[in-house]
Formats: sequence, C-alpha cells, structure tokens
Amino acid sequence: MSRTWKATIATLIAMIAVPAASAQPKPVTTAEFNRYVAEAETRIQHQRESAGTFLAADSLPANERSVIQGRLRQGEIVIEKYPGTPKEISDGLIHDWTGTVFIPGATVAEVLARVRDYDHLPRYYSPDVMQSRLISQQGDDFKIFMRLRKHKVITVVLDTEYDVHYAGLDPRHEYSLSRSTRVTEIADAGTADEHPAEQDHGFMWRLNSYWAFEQVNDGVLVECEAVSLTRDVPTGLGWLIAPIVHSIPRESLQFTLNATRTAVEKRSGGTQQ
Repeated sequence: MSRTWKATIATLIAMIAVPAASAQPKPVTTAEFNRYVAEAETRIQHQRESAGTFLAADSLPANERSVIQGRLRQGEIVIEKYPGTPKEISDGLIHDWTGTVFIPGATVAEVLARVRDYDHLPRYYSPDVMQSRLISQQGDDFKIFMRLRKHKVITVVLDTEYDVHYAGLDPRHEYSLSRSTRVTEIADAGTADEHPAEQDHGFMWRLNSYWAFEQVNDGVLVECEAVSLTRDVPTGLGWLIAPIVHSIPRESLQFTLNATRTAVEKRSGGTQQ
C-alpha cells in the first residue's frame, strides 16, 4: 500500500471520527424530520388501505412490476430510495429507502413470529443487533429496546427504543409501524465504564420503519420502508463523509431484510428457492 493511500485512509478515519456538533439534533432539525415523517406516513397508510396498492411496487406499470417480481424470485433484495432523498434539512439529512424481499414457502405468521421475537432479536440480526428486549405490550402495541451496532470505518453503538404498532388489512396482508422514541450513542460500550456519549457521531438520530407482509401463493413478500435522520455533511468534507453517511441506511436495510429471510428459512427447515 502506497504512502498516499495510507494517508488518505488515515484522513478518512480522522474525519469520520469527528463527532457531530451536538449529542442530539437541534429542535428545528427534529421538527423538519417530523414534518417529513407525517407526510410519509400519510402516503404509506393510503397504500395499506387496499390489497391492490399494499406494496410500493403495486403502483408501478405492469411490465415494471413483472421485472421486479422476477428479480425477487431470483433471490435479489430490491432496494430503491424515495425520490428527492437524501433530503437536506437544517443541520441534518433525511434518508428514505424502501426494500423488498421474497421468502419462498413461508407464511405471514412465520415471518411475524421472527420479527416480533423482541427478546431474542440478536439470534437473527447479529451483529447489527447486539441486545434486545420487550419493554411492554398492550394488544398490538409494543415498546421495545435494541442496542445497535453501526460499523463503517469506525464502530458506533446505539441504545434505541421504539413504539411499534401492528395492524392488518386481512389475513394475507399485515403491516407495522415502528417509530424511534430514543436514540443514544454509547461510549466505551461493553465495558464497566460505558456511558452515554456527550457528543455523538450523528450516524443515526432517528429511525422509523414501515413494514408490510403480503401472502402470495408461493411465499411472502416483505417490504420495509426505513426513514432515518442523520447528521449533515460538513462543508468541504463531502467527498470524504457523504459516501459513508449515505451508505449506512441502505446497507442497514439490506442486512435487515436478508437476515429476516434467513431467519424464516431456518425456521422452516432450510433455504427454499
């Protein structure tokens, strides 16, 4: 490895390791994120009101839907970002990605059994999920805790909590809404001295996830739209930091959907293609 390349890597690590200006987003940043989420949830809820519009791909022309169905049945995880995102807001970026995976031979009940196993999520989603537990449940409403690991050049550990609501259009169409209520970066995680970081890196300030589970003849289509809030990109450092900040949300969604498929296939006795 050349000295120039080593110097570039060292610079990248140093830049990425610089924490954001504050431990949490500013009130104006949160307000703008909440407005975006309100509009997104209105759109998503309208989708869920009918079997014909239940998944994002249902709104595409027939030929495009057919292509996507073929890709899914070949084992691909199809991921697309929502138009206009990442969206710059005051001191932050909104990321909006939708991913879909097909789980052959599965039932909606089997998929839900995995994603709702909140006391054991590290079994299925390690290393991204380090710890998890169900805090409380009232009917179809859950409060959950997860300790997450985000790794991109450096490793960041986050303690997060969510309100999750499940609902269904009919037995073949179930969905959920998961809204983050707390995201705290943990310094010295896993040691006796671990504590909330005074300043965090801003790689994830909020994360809302909107899942849909559709039973089809040969398995289950699982869709997840993930809307997250991260730090903005410091002026002059876009070429270094932007690719990292932008890639984490997409890669996290890809990992989550693949891990969900793997967990369900193991439950049903092996991969079915």
